[in-house]
Amino acid sequence: MFLVESITDRKGAIWMIEYYSDVTENLKSLIKVMADGGYTGKNFSDSVNELCHAEVEIVKRNELHTFVVLPKRWIVERSFAWLDKCRRLWKNCERKLHTSFQMVTLAFIRLLLNRY
Repeated sequence: MFLVESITDRKGAIWMIEYYSDVTENLKSLIKVMADGGYTGKNFSDSVNELCHAEVEIVKRNELHTFVVLPKRWIVERSFAWLDKCRRLWKNCERKLHTSFQMVTLAFIRLLLNRY
């Protein structure tokens, strides 16, 4: 994996999608990638489309310094809040990326089992 200190989020996201496209088959079912305003740009959109054949949708804020619930964004924020309830995911203490991925998967499985 790459260890670079000054890298943009867009480039890091492209590297992550590249890595997971090679390692797993999970990205083949990806249809849409939702991102905030920091991921705008034709290069990012084209790279994501080329790597995993998914559409990129940017969710932007209209007004600054006012609270407005943005469409779809609250779903992501709520999911992060659910993950923060798991002690092992509260801090990233895993040494391998694969282990972190499995812990997130187990946390969501636990959440679903508690609901049904």
